[in-house]
Amino acid sequence: MKPVLKLFTAVIVLAGSVAALPAAAADYMIDSKGAHASINFKIKHLGYSWVVGRFDKFTGQFSFDDKAPDASSISVEIDTSSVNTNHAARDKHLRSADFLEVAKYPTAMFKSTSVKAGAGGKAVVEGTLTLHGVTKAITINAEYIGGGKDPWGGIRQGFAGTTSFALEDFGITKNLGPASKVIQLELHMEGVRK
Repeated sequence: MKPVLKLFTAVIVLAGSVAALPAAAADYMIDSKGAHASINFKIKHLGYSWVVGRFDKFTGQFSFDDKAPDASSISVEIDTSSVNTNHAARDKHLRSADFLEVAKYPTAMFKSTSVKAGAGGKAVVEGTLTLHGVTKAITINAEYIGGGKDPWGGIRQGFAGTTSFALEDFGITKNLGPASKVIQLELHMEGVRK
């Protein structure tokens, strides 16, 4: 085989090998500073209405590749003292030992353990939530919202998710009545590629 032909064949083989490699997932910082992400919650009040709130301070990151979404991962750290239900007295109570006990447990943490992508941009995210000093497995039903270039030269990806859990599973045992045992979370996570 002529040297030029050998070189050409080697290049073709190398190119084919590179193309067969899985695409690398990109890493994103969650844009909580720009208020393009939120962690919201609601819980029934006596079974008559909903108390709604959010955590104002949190940080996090995720890894995502739209060609291999099952390889995605996410981690989020929440400042529990930033709980905000738009009612100062209630927020003070939520920070107390009756609920979040923020002096003892200043942060909550979620870390994914697996992502199972489904049709239409849906996914099931399994992971561990550490809250009030207790770590338990939870499931988040997630949805891909969209992604691409932003006006400032960056690349963004955005997701939404929902989950719910019983407060007593995390050692929060204050009796609020039978209708107020389960809290629901609604999550919106827009990230900027690093």
